[in-house]
Amino acid sequence: MVGGGVGGGAGYFGVLVSDPWLQNQFTQVELRGLKAHFMSMRREADNGRLSLRDLSSKMSRLKVVGENLSEEERASFIRDSYQNLDEDLDFELFLRVYLKLQAHASSRVGSTAKNSSAFLKAATTTLLHTISESEKASYVAHINNYLGEDKFLKQYFPLGASTNDLFEIAKDGVLLCKLINVAVPGTIDERAINTKRVLNPWERNENHTLCLNSAKAIGCTVVNIGTQDFIEGRRHLVLGVISQIIKIQLLADLNLKKTPQLVELVDDSKDVEELMSLPPEKILLRWMNFQLKKAGYKRTVTNFSTDVKDGEAYAHLLNVLAPEHSNPSTLSVKDPFERAKLILEHADRMGCKRYLTARDIVEGSPNLNLAFVAHIFQHRNGLSTQAKQISFLETLPDDTQISREERAFRFWMNSLGNSTYIDNVFEDLRNGWVLLETLDKVSPGIVNWKIASRPPIKMPFRKVENCNQVVKIGKQLKFSLVNVAGNDIVQGNKKLILAYLWQLMRFNILQLLKNLRFHSHGKEITDADILEWANSRVRSSGGQSHMDSFKDKSLSDGIFFLELLSSVQPRAVNWSLVTKGQTDEEKKMNASYIISIARKLGCSIFLLLEDITEVNQKMILTLTASIMYWFLKQPVEERPSGASDSENGSQSETISNSTMDDTASESSIDENGTR
Repeated sequence: MVGGGVGGGAGYFGVLVSDPWLQNQFTQVELRGLKAHFMSMRREADNGRLSLRDLSSKMSRLKVVGENLSEEERASFIRDSYQNLDEDLDFELFLRVYLKLQAHASSRVGSTAKNSSAFLKAATTTLLHTISESEKASYVAHINNYLGEDKFLKQYFPLGASTNDLFEIAKDGVLLCKLINVAVPGTIDERAINTKRVLNPWERNENHTLCLNSAKAIGCTVVNIGTQDFIEGRRHLVLGVISQIIKIQLLADLNLKKTPQLVELVDDSKDVEELMSLPPEKILLRWMNFQLKKAGYKRTVTNFSTDVKDGEAYAHLLNVLAPEHSNPSTLSVKDPFERAKLILEHADRMGCKRYLTARDIVEGSPNLNLAFVAHIFQHRNGLSTQAKQISFLETLPDDTQISREERAFRFWMNSLGNSTYIDNVFEDLRNGWVLLETLDKVSPGIVNWKIASRPPIKMPFRKVENCNQVVKIGKQLKFSLVNVAGNDIVQGNKKLILAYLWQLMRFNILQLLKNLRFHSHGKEITDADILEWANSRVRSSGGQSHMDSFKDKSLSDGIFFLELLSSVQPRAVNWSLVTKGQTDEEKKMNASYIISIARKLGCSIFLLLEDITEVNQKMILTLTASIMYWFLKQPVEERPSGASDSENGSQSETISNSTMDDTASESSIDENGTR
């Protein structure tokens, strides 16, 4: 149960529990977080002895249990559940109490605690570790189809739908990295993936770190998952990540950039802007209802579960998209199961792949129905290509820079594990709640929750109150917010929201660095410190390049960052794969390699290769700071020679409340218990 540390740092032992059932209720990340919490409670207790009676007052910092139950409620629940309150508390009993309290808290909060429309939140709850066999079979078929001819993987294919092949092969990390590239081509530079028949634990760990950091960078939620979970082949977690990656692939065309014909769904340019801000699965529902209306179907489909169970919507949809393949008896049969079978035959005749069975339709499996409809859309969307409608789009401003920044900030915020999945920062932050949650993660305790309103928020002035607090805290953190009011966020002012998010992201990484630099004695870390650190690292390891500032145009060839990465981990860069960085194509190849190498080490970064080739000052700063953060977290004895004393991070101060990478997500849990 020993795995290499994230990014190949110190090896750590997985937390072992003698009862296998109990062990299986938690991920390794959660167990390590809870163990740290348990040890700190024991340290604070009198004579280092902890009893059941002490627990209720000491669990307030734990997520769910601490947030949703008061101390008195915890105390009375423990009194009702256990006879001897003075019994000594060991770690296993603590875990059992925690599980019971978590179930109690969840049953009280009900379904409102989680945003039910967040389609990307994979089902990774700690209490129900079942996996859906039909989902597994569907994903295996998808993977066989898209990766069956891959040069390296084809020796293992086809995977069996009813076997554990998928989980065994996923243990090396290659499959998931390749699947991410199928979903969003070019995310991972394949030169950075360790591909050999037999990988050592270090190389496996690097692949999983690369996979997790890249999954975050395409919009997956992987807050409670660590590399160890893949290495152990924890089925529900592996399937949860695969499910998210495949959804991202299937929904990739549901935007106006990829499918301009979608403007047919709206009447004027004002509606186009609204359409552009919708999450992809909402656009898919819009499209489905648009086609159903043509077919004379009277009901509106609002979900991919109960509304499609009887198959009638599917029958109408396929009739309107491919009338030449329709079968009159599809609508006349009485039995929904028989109708579902006829629908799938109709889809087969259209050349669509089967993402689900007739049983899945009748049972209303939301993930598989979503996959099926998204695939039909990709295959045949039935939209016209009239020029008059496309001309709408030409009048819209081309704000590539805005959309690139929006994407980076959105994925960063989603990686923190807020309660709501953000699909569009200009829309989803307008009530202020997610911004408050993010501020609380970045600077714990800074939000006054007593005056905050939780969504859904009916009264507009409550949104303004939330956003006023967001602005007030920003000023407290010394953000530059001249003439900015809460109402600007409520109105969705793009420029101001991006300016705020940039300062929040920058503050977050500077705080993380400050926590690691024990010699800083509370002194703030500045951009200049990061610049100086990077140049001295490259210099001390014999590199020839230099960075004058974060907007230094010479950085576009990527050589400086490759030398920097090589200086913090000499085996990170394979120099035979590096280009001279003279032509645009060579620059792109180097930039792509840099991003994947940094993620493989353990940096959680959200930039695109254009941010390096065009030298986007903000993203260059976050890249440099993330490499510095990773380096300072390594135990001193494991660093390459040449690391001066002033760069030695203090391991005792690494607890932060934010996730810059996989190990940071573990240390954040040390304070909060599990998320």
